[in-house]
Amino acid sequence: MQFDPFVIPFNIGLYFILIYSVVRSVIWFRDLSRPDKLRLQRGFFGTAFVQSLKEIFLESLIHRKILKTNFKLGYMHMSLAFGWFLLILFGTIEADIFGTKHLNAPYKAIFFRFFNPEHGGMGFEAVYGFFMDLILAFILSGLFLAVSKRFYSKVVGMRKTTRLKATDKIALISLWLIFPSRLLAESFTSGAHGNGSFLTGSLGSWLATFLPAQQMAYPFWWLYSLSLGTFFILLPITRYMHIPTELFLIFMRNSGIKTGDKSGTYSEVETHSCSSCGICIDACQLNFSVGITNIQSAYLMKAIRNNDDVSDIAHNCLMCGRCDLKCPVGIELSPIRMIQRRAGEPENDFRNIYKGYFRSRQSVALEKTNGSSAYDFLPENNPKKADVLFFAGCMTHLTPTIKNSMIKILEASGVNYNFIDEQGGVCCGRPLMLAGQDKEARELINYNSRMIWKSGAHTLVTSCPICYKVFKESYYLDVEVLHHTQFIKRMIDEGSIKMNFLHKKVVYHTPCDLGRGSGVYDEPKDVLKHVSRLEKSKFEDENSLCCGGSLGNMKISNQQKSKIARDAAAELTKGNPDILATACPLCKKTFSAVTETRVADISEIVAEAMMQPSVKKYILKQVNSIKELANI
Repeated sequence: MQFDPFVIPFNIGLYFILIYSVVRSVIWFRDLSRPDKLRLQRGFFGTAFVQSLKEIFLESLIHRKILKTNFKLGYMHMSLAFGWFLLILFGTIEADIFGTKHLNAPYKAIFFRFFNPEHGGMGFEAVYGFFMDLILAFILSGLFLAVSKRFYSKVVGMRKTTRLKATDKIALISLWLIFPSRLLAESFTSGAHGNGSFLTGSLGSWLATFLPAQQMAYPFWWLYSLSLGTFFILLPITRYMHIPTELFLIFMRNSGIKTGDKSGTYSEVETHSCSSCGICIDACQLNFSVGITNIQSAYLMKAIRNNDDVSDIAHNCLMCGRCDLKCPVGIELSPIRMIQRRAGEPENDFRNIYKGYFRSRQSVALEKTNGSSAYDFLPENNPKKADVLFFAGCMTHLTPTIKNSMIKILEASGVNYNFIDEQGGVCCGRPLMLAGQDKEARELINYNSRMIWKSGAHTLVTSCPICYKVFKESYYLDVEVLHHTQFIKRMIDEGSIKMNFLHKKVVYHTPCDLGRGSGVYDEPKDVLKHVSRLEKSKFEDENSLCCGGSLGNMKISNQQKSKIARDAAAELTKGNPDILATACPLCKKTFSAVTETRVADISEIVAEAMMQPSVKKYILKQVNSIKELANI
């Protein structure tokens, strides 16, 4: 027997999703910009292609990233993805080796036991049957975890899982039915013919003792085919479209294509590659600190796919980047959120908040007047020439102890510097970007860029991680941009500043924009190790907690922000440190209000540890005396 009507649902679903995936990929390729098309074409040759295949195996099938962070969750995903892949691969080989002919239609491999019911009795067939049963058992173990996770997420160590729409639920149920229906179909077939291996054979023999195995097998073969066909047909309109789309995303990413500032083909591929796994929900402090569970990146991706209004979700985010680092697919979640913030007219509450913010700095305004720029009133600045510029930024001016500490350090280092915004100045532009006001932000960037260029400086130092990130990424400057911790580390290495050891126990909080946002992890800790006993924390480096004071979220209340800050500070100070150190003026202000532990910026700790000039001169004098004696 070479054909049976029950295979029709499977065939329809399979060929539908194959044709759809190819057409969809062609459309995405067609809509790419010319440079991105060339990047993708080059990516199919050489190391980029090999890297893509490696990533598909390690991340799409093995789920290495999830396994590293949550073994049970990773095992669940791996057993379903890699197990299904193995079942298809070795099922195809089985049909080719043991079937009546080579190069069979796909359904022959999927329903091999139906068309070859006598298969697996002895010899190599029995060994191969054992291997196929082992793969099926592997998949079923993961399926058991997946079903348990849906009803009780803590089974796999998760606080929360995503909510599903109706079509997602139907697709999920059809996915759940695929492997149990295969198990029962093969088991009843084995029971009727007295063969099968340790799983299907044992179960089939037992079922055959009280059920008519031959008659029971056929309905389950139909159920197996219907489950597969339904799942394939629903793929394009459900979250499971991520299965084929993620492959295309990996090739695009390894070819050098990035998200950019505007919505485009790549960001569309990213949104369809989101599996709604819920890892971003679990990582979000809005979830586990204040119980907001409907605005995380998984819901943003789903809303974009469904063409829903996303303004509320897009603006209700700390923009801390924790979800970006946790995403197992590697989707650039924060840039996509920024694109959505820019997409429409910024909300009135954001306009008013940022309007008041800038007026308080007496720098800029958000309105346009008579068609002219709102920044025309800013004077043309002619800064003095210097090798190093120090840009304090808005938040550092609002935290004068950091500003004063940096002045002390700069003076002691002996560098030729200019405090470029000493009398107050123009914001770096980041708050305007967060509000979606890119045009206004660009005017500030142009103003600051001219001022920096006129100074002739080769190095720009800033104390605010937000300013640092913006100067590095959004400005086009022919200067080296350093955060003040990097600058201080350089001065220590060069011997320009000398410090005493403070004998204080210090825990370090990595600011979001400095760490995850800019990749600066080591220099702040290296500086602290020079002056203190640096303690390890459960939440450091990429896993650092947001302080909650983020300017990226103006939706949540001050009470909610304080709750996030208290929770983060409590985690960081569990070891009772003398100082909770940070490298961000906003983080310092936020933490200082919620903990009794002393909170200090690294610049303040360094300024405190620096030797007094008289002591420094005395040591230099002694060193010179020793040198003179050595020369005699």
